[in-house]
Amino acid sequence: MGTTLRIAVGAQSRPEGIHAIEEAFAAVRGLDALLSTWRDDSELARVNRAPLGRPVLLSPVLYRLLRDVAGWVVLTHGAFDPTIGPLIDAWDLRGHGRAPTGAALARARRAVGMNHFVFSDSSAITRTDSASWLDSGGFGKGVALGAARLALLRRRVTSAHLNFGGQILVIGRDRSGKDWAVPVAHPSHRLEPAAWLRLRDRSASTSSQSERFVTVQGRRIGHILDPRTGQPVPAWGSVTVVAEDPAVADAVSTALLVLGPEAGARWAESRPDLGVLFLLDDNGRVKPRWNHALEQYLVMDSNSSRGG
Repeated sequence: MGTTLRIAVGAQSRPEGIHAIEEAFAAVRGLDALLSTWRDDSELARVNRAPLGRPVLLSPVLYRLLRDVAGWVVLTHGAFDPTIGPLIDAWDLRGHGRAPTGAALARARRAVGMNHFVFSDSSAITRTDSASWLDSGGFGKGVALGAARLALLRRRVTSAHLNFGGQILVIGRDRSGKDWAVPVAHPSHRLEPAAWLRLRDRSASTSSQSERFVTVQGRRIGHILDPRTGQPVPAWGSVTVVAEDPAVADAVSTALLVLGPEAGARWAESRPDLGVLFLLDDNGRVKPRWNHALEQYLVMDSNSSRGG
């Protein structure tokens, strides 16, 4: 999926721990073969190459997953949308980058939307626009982490820490018996923690524009685009979402970065099941803002305030 996965587990013996980690990696490799758009032989890549109007029979896992993902498009008012592929092409985000013409951007925007993929009751999906394709970048890591967690739990692992390209999943407590201490990076200085969370059996996903970008005509363009406008999301800071389901944390952190701190904060207050932390970058000075559900995880210091 274009990134690195690191796993540490607590086990009764080294061989048991190694076997558990191997099974977790095998589960992630299985999801990579299903969802990766960085390879041509994944099942999702096959969907994206399908001739127009021809139904593609999906595995039950991918069919259920894409139906679930389509639901998050509705819940986030289109701020999260896996059909963003045409916009990735328009901005050439997987190449050297480019500023699309108005006509090219308009064409790409018309090709975005779940309406270009028709689900049937027979576990098939049909693509209806030649420019449309599904990108798993906004949810793939979270889905893979969920599969890795199930593999570890089947091996009766009760303590684990997984880091998949910056998205964290923890199982149980750390070796000292405490909830895991999870740093939240500064929005523009990724090696510096700007906040700390204490988590157990949760995943934390952080989205920002600081880590992956291209430079076009002197303009720095982040890898997260707004599906509604076709434009790159402004680099206003970062958003971290804590959820029991890592796939939900992954998708929602992307959506809230797109919505921005104001609309995102309003959305987050309506979700008591999700902890949300916004870090607004004001010329290098971080201004934190969070919803009530995050307070149980946030490690406070004397300089922290909830913000408006």
